[in-house]
Amino acid sequence: MADQNQLVTFQLGEELYGVNIMDVKEIVRVQAIRAIPNAPSYVEGIFNLRSEIIPIINLHKRFHLKKMPHSEDDELLSGFIIIDIDGMKLGVIIDRVSRVVTIEKEDIQPPPQMLTGIGAEYIQGVVRQEQGYLIILDIRDLFNPKELQKIAELRR
Repeated sequence: MADQNQLVTFQLGEELYGVNIMDVKEIVRVQAIRAIPNAPSYVEGIFNLRSEIIPIINLHKRFHLKKMPHSEDDELLSGFIIIDIDGMKLGVIIDRVSRVVTIEKEDIQPPPQMLTGIGAEYIQGVVRQEQGYLIILDIRDLFNPKELQKIAELRR
């Protein structure tokens, strides 16, 4: 098992992304989000999940990604992926949840220089697939400590 990674995969815009399953707490359907004044532009707001206030992050805004055009089926598969970064829960808006995949560590390659959208510094690696690349995000690097502090303060 040490030579494998289990990833939760999801679509953001045109690309397929994956995050380590151990960082994902759950996937929830789209909920009503309460906007917060003076929040960073990529923070959509907060929502209440079983009495816990969860900040909602919009990676489309953060990385200037186009949203995927939605069909009715996609609506059922879109929502928030709740991740845990060192004890702080965040919701990330996804266009469509895909599936859990097991990836051999040896299949993970360094990201190509020109990958659309998200900067290479946020990417742990890529796995070549029939339909293109699966981009593995390093969720701990998506936000620097200052940003996490700012986001944490929004929960109060």
